[in-house]
Amino acid sequence: MNNQPVLAERPAVGVVREEDGFCEKPLYEIGKRLFDFFASLTALILFSPVFLVIAIVISVSDGEGKPFFIQERCGKNGKHFKVFKFRTMVVDAEKLKASLQAQNEMDGPAFKIQDDPRITKAGKFLRATNLDELPQLLNILKGEMSFVGPRPPLPDEVAQYSERDKKRLLVMPGLTCYWQVSLNRNDISFERWMELDRKYLAERSAWVDLKLILRTMYVVFRHHDGR
Repeated sequence: MNNQPVLAERPAVGVVREEDGFCEKPLYEIGKRLFDFFASLTALILFSPVFLVIAIVISVSDGEGKPFFIQERCGKNGKHFKVFKFRTMVVDAEKLKASLQAQNEMDGPAFKIQDDPRITKAGKFLRATNLDELPQLLNILKGEMSFVGPRPPLPDEVAQYSERDKKRLLVMPGLTCYWQVSLNRNDISFERWMELDRKYLAERSAWVDLKLILRTMYVVFRHHDGR
């Protein structure tokens, strides 16, 4: 049985839905995919030494488990795929999640703890600099993700989405988005997070994508400088 979420029927090309501002943009999507492919391929080649160093640091600082973490997420139209990340938590983090539900600081289906005890020492640095997300360049190269778009949610989170929340699955998930570059993003409510994703659905364009990419670079370097 297919347990993937069923989304509302997509609108005809060029038709805007008043309730979410969504509009098909074929030329934009083609251009975006070409950029994603060539940019991710170039980045993977350039950052290959960084990948090696991070993998070694994770293995040395936490000898248990592999340096990479693979997890099932929901992509465009609710299609499931495997997302790649550098491991920032202890190897049995998924099993420990249930015991930490009472400490969840995020409302709605999402799960986040600011001082999550499962995060390793190396993981804290990787998360602060967003370097843990680098392996998702592979997802972008494969066409499962884009550089810009709503962050890919977990299937059990999507199962709790309202029909309005599911609108964020109408586009390719991304490495960065409005929520990702927000100040104190972990303090943002789940509803506000969904509002930011719907904002992207309505506004998405090559110019908006470029601004979000540049903003992400600024946020990464700001954290790197300790500011």
